[in-house]
Amino acid sequence: METAVVCLNPAGLATAHALVEALPGAHLHGRDDDAEVVFTDTAEHLRGLFEAGIGIVGVCAAGILIRAVAPLLKDKQAEPPVIAVAVDGSSAVPLLGGHHGANDLARAVAEALGGKAAITTAGDIALGLALDAPPTGWRLANPAAAKPVMAALLAREPVGLAVEAGDPGWLTNSGAVFNDDAALSVTLTTRAAPGSDNELVIHPAVLALGVGCERGVDADELIALVRDTLAAHDLAPGAVACVTSLDLKADEEAVLTLGEELGLPLRFFDAATLEAETPRLTNPSETVFAAVGCHGVAEAAALAAAGPKARLVVAKSRSARTTCAVAQGAAVIDPGSVGRARGHLAVVGIGPGSDGWRSPEASRLVSEARDLVGYGLYLDLLGPLAKGKTRHDFSLGDEEVRVRAALDLAAEGRNVALVSSGDAGIYAMATLVFELLDRGDNDAWRRIGITVTPGISALQAAAARAGAPLGHDFCAISLSDLLTPWAAIENRLEAAAEGDFVVALYNPVSKRRREALPRARDILLGHRPDDTPVILARNLGRDGETVRTVDLAALQVDDVDMLTVVIVGSSQTRRVGDWVYTPRGYESKEQKT
Repeated sequence: METAVVCLNPAGLATAHALVEALPGAHLHGRDDDAEVVFTDTAEHLRGLFEAGIGIVGVCAAGILIRAVAPLLKDKQAEPPVIAVAVDGSSAVPLLGGHHGANDLARAVAEALGGKAAITTAGDIALGLALDAPPTGWRLANPAAAKPVMAALLAREPVGLAVEAGDPGWLTNSGAVFNDDAALSVTLTTRAAPGSDNELVIHPAVLALGVGCERGVDADELIALVRDTLAAHDLAPGAVACVTSLDLKADEEAVLTLGEELGLPLRFFDAATLEAETPRLTNPSETVFAAVGCHGVAEAAALAAAGPKARLVVAKSRSARTTCAVAQGAAVIDPGSVGRARGHLAVVGIGPGSDGWRSPEASRLVSEARDLVGYGLYLDLLGPLAKGKTRHDFSLGDEEVRVRAALDLAAEGRNVALVSSGDAGIYAMATLVFELLDRGDNDAWRRIGITVTPGISALQAAAARAGAPLGHDFCAISLSDLLTPWAAIENRLEAAAEGDFVVALYNPVSKRRREALPRARDILLGHRPDDTPVILARNLGRDGETVRTVDLAALQVDDVDMLTVVIVGSSQTRRVGDWVYTPRGYESKEQKT
């Protein structure tokens, strides 16, 4: 879960930094430039975090947090954790969401800082138990019944316990007293039992759902088969730990949609793993073996996920184009320990590199990634966001090598972020990702999920620093002939000059390329005045940033390096004081009206 460590004054800054280092997914929010996320209105910022479901660790007085979020308190089941931490780290107090992560978060804070977690929830103190927040892998069928049952246990009143599935140790070892002769009861079951005001039903996630389907089948057909099958066998969806299948189905829309519909993780197995389950299959198929290399998909995937002591509780059921089966394991199934997830590649543009110019979506995707791939400098620019990640650093010229590495890692089932500066789709890595997919070098790459998130491009950053030179039609041209013949570059320059576009020049020079920029200058001078403004923006958003404006006729190759973006104005681009802008025509519009 994403966590905001909110620091409001310098006295708590050391504590806040220690927490950012210690807590996974934590980012520093504050009112000065030292923070990753800077804000001015404290109450408004805290309310925004709370509404977004982001955990809040406030290194401040508890009252500040309480007053800020109080107007938003509606549903305790949906509240993110909110804890207050003393500025010296001596205490951590869960204020909200105690049974939804705040108590655990307070304990983690206390352990990191050597302080104390001031846990106040009665169940945790008296029994070390919280029925409304059961352990991972246990789900409540009727959460409203948890409160009276918990109250009875705390009052040492008799509560019944019926165990039909799962290990009840987390209940029976807690010190709670259970007695069959009681008005209130807890039932642990895989049945689709609704429970009642007097019976709390808890489902242990001991079931694995295996599915198979023909390529391109409608998701509704698979969803209907699964729901009908579970209902026919009186199995609760809450007792299902994961949806499993053959790895060839990792990009199958019907399977992906089923996982979303059920709110369950997807896990995939290779054909060899599923083939090893053949002796346990009820319906082995030579046809399936000939097609995919194993004698069954749905039954085999369910059994593989549920473990060596599992049994099929639902043999293969089928519709016209889909199949499903259910296996029950001996214990709660941890989806993260079976098969592998569908890999995901986030192609992330981080802008020029400063925190303030990096989008929240880009930060989130990097935070969620396990592996970071990119040019070493770009990964360094991530700062604390790279903490705890596996870095795969590459040199500046290894574009294809690094993209292949990112795709290979994602194909292994990992969550990968491929990091670019600027915008990943503008002279950057996103294009190469899709080009390699198009070449078809590795079928496994096509089965991963891909997200491309935008970043502030160098041309946008340069334009903003200079004023508004992109106020009218513009284009971008790379002067590097490494991938594009110079003749094509020259044609584009001629067309841009003749069309009177504002032109952003990328890759203007390198150590070996010194002639491209003067030739571009001369082509543009053939169509616009000598004093056309040219913006030279270097190291944008980073230490050593410089932005200056020269006349086109005075532009020299020594003015520029590979860290410089050059924006050449059109014939209409003007200067006003130190600013540069290109009018869009509002003056003529005003005259017409």
